Amino acid sequence: MAVDYDIVVKGNSLRLNEGYLALATLTLIHTENGPIMFDVGHAVNRECLVNALARHDLKPSNIPKVVLSHLHYDHVNNIDLFPYSTKVYVSRAEWDYVEKPHENDPFVPWLVREQLQKYDLILLEGSGELESGVKFIPAPGHTPGSTAVVLDTEHKGRVVIAGDAVKFPKEALKCASDHAFDSPKAASQTIKHLLSIADRIVPGHFSEMVRQDGTF
Repeated sequence: MAVDYDIVVKGNSLRLNEGYLALATLTLIHTENGPIMFDVGHAVNRECLVNALARHDLKPSNIPKVVLSHLHYDHVNNIDLFPYSTKVYVSRAEWDYVEKPHENDPFVPWLVREQLQKYDLILLEGSGELESGVKFIPAPGHTPGSTAVVLDTEHKGRVVIAGDAVKFPKEALKCASDHAFDSPKAASQTIKHLLSIADRIVPGHFSEMVRQDGTF
């Protein structure tokens, strides 16, 4: 079975005068060893996730692996839908970061480490492979421990599921992050790298971006 994916919950980036109603993009990765969920969202798209999985004849209990791009609430809070036997992947750098997040970072949910410790938690270091054709790479900038997944697909080329390393097209165009809780320099370097290796990018809060004639 070739690696493939479906965007099961489409992200958006609705900004209010104060605060956000943004929904994270949630992606279901298909592998020969079973499905992998990339990010799980929060309360506002909880029902969307359950219904989307049902359309694939799946329940959260059928997903053996979950990759969390980073530990902001809009990407992680629905983890409680999944059984404690689920393998949950997050970078060690992100795990360390949320113990003492940036003073201006309001998006780290309380007791997130305590919740994730209930699972079969696997802390990722550097880059590597989760399954054949499914790689993880560091994507620091938005947070120090952000992680992207790279899929080598048969018909869509190299697909980068970026999480909030690339939230929406504006960040790709400017090679700059709206919220760089690591550093603006790290965020810019990550965005440039992801753009350079991808045929398609799945942003954290926008529709899929496809390379055509050398640009997205």
